[in-house]
Formats: sequence, structure tokens, C-alpha cells
Amino acid sequence: MLRGIIFDVDETLVYYEGYDHKRWFEEWVRPELEGHGIRLDYELYSKTARLELPRTYVKKFGIDPVELWKIIDAVNNRYRKKMLAEGKIKAFPDVSALKELKKLGLKLAAVSNASLENTLLVLRAFDLRKYFDVILGKDYSNLDGVKPSPYLIEKALKELELPPDEALVVGDSSNDVLAAHGAGVKAVNVVRFGKVDGADYHVKNLWELVELVESMIR
Repeated sequence: MLRGIIFDVDETLVYYEGYDHKRWFEEWVRPELEGHGIRLDYELYSKTARLELPRTYVKKFGIDPVELWKIIDAVNNRYRKKMLAEGKIKAFPDVSALKELKKLGLKLAAVSNASLENTLLVLRAFDLRKYFDVILGKDYSNLDGVKPSPYLIEKALKELELPPDEALVVGDSSNDVLAAHGAGVKAVNVVRFGKVDGADYHVKNLWELVELVESMIR
């Protein structure tokens, strides 16, 4: 019996108009890191961000990984506030489907690789915070626990008090699918930017998700 849904946030519920990852790093992150005496090029940063290398890898260069990510997350917070003020972060029009999912009596969680502060900032900006029983961001005590690791999904299941077979994970990327399957949960790919292979279900939008959920409950 389906009793809960765990949502990805960025590019699943909200999107960033004109966002370019490398430009963001070069214009926002690199100058801040250099101000703290940290030199890190984009290639190494992106490999650790994607977990192609563990996030503790930067210790080899005398960089404290927790300090590094707290600086990056603080920069990201300033960036998000600026983009929100300029109207460049937007909620997808189908996020109103969250209300229908709550009406079905489901427990909902939001899980992001961003920091909890940055995740809450965006959810509150679009009045989405109220729909979620649990909200999780990256855990500084386990920097390698971000998706595609199943760590945050398992943590959400524990806080929702649900076994894996009574939940779904909904997201836009392969990281969401891998994290879901690693935690023993079925994955729903919202096909906003292309179909992700390996997902258990594919939906065009969150209204199709409501239809899928209703069919599962019935």
C-alpha cells in the first residue's frame, strides 16, 4: 500500500531560468573560495559535486571539506536570493498537484542535495513548505550521502516512518532513480528534460503523477 512520496526539489518542483553550472561556479563560487584562501578549479569541484570523487578528496589539497561546502552553500544562498528577487527561480505550474496528493492522505517529503537552508528558502518562496512532513538537505556529517547515494532517501523513510515498499521517489534525474533504488524504493521520473532510463514509472508532469498514485491506491 502506497503511503508516502519523497520528492526531489530542483528541476522537479522548481527551475532556474538561465542557470549555467560552470558560469555560476566561476562568477560566484571561485571568487568566494579564493577570498578564504581556497583554490579549487571547476573540474575538481564538479567531480566532487557529482560524487565521481568523494567530497573528502579535497583533503589532499589541505582543504577542510565541511568548511568548503559550507562556503559554497552560503554563496548558493546569496545566489538564490538574488535570482528569486529577479524572478528567475520559478515553480513549475503543476506543483499545485501537491495539494491533491495531500488530500489523498499521503505523507510527503522533500529531499535535496542542496543545504537544508537553501532548500527551505526555495520551498517557502513558493508556499510549498506546508505540503511536506519532512524536508532534508545535505548532511554535513556525511557529505557523500547526497544523491545518488541512498542515504537521504533512507533518512526520509525513517522520519516518515515508512518501509521502502510503501513509498515512491519522484525526481527528474538519474541520481534520483539511483538513490531510490539503492534504498529499495520505486522511482518515478518526471520527464521534464528527457526520459531517465531505469525508472519504474515515467510521468510527463505532476498531474500524471496524481493519476498514477490514485491507480496505485485503488
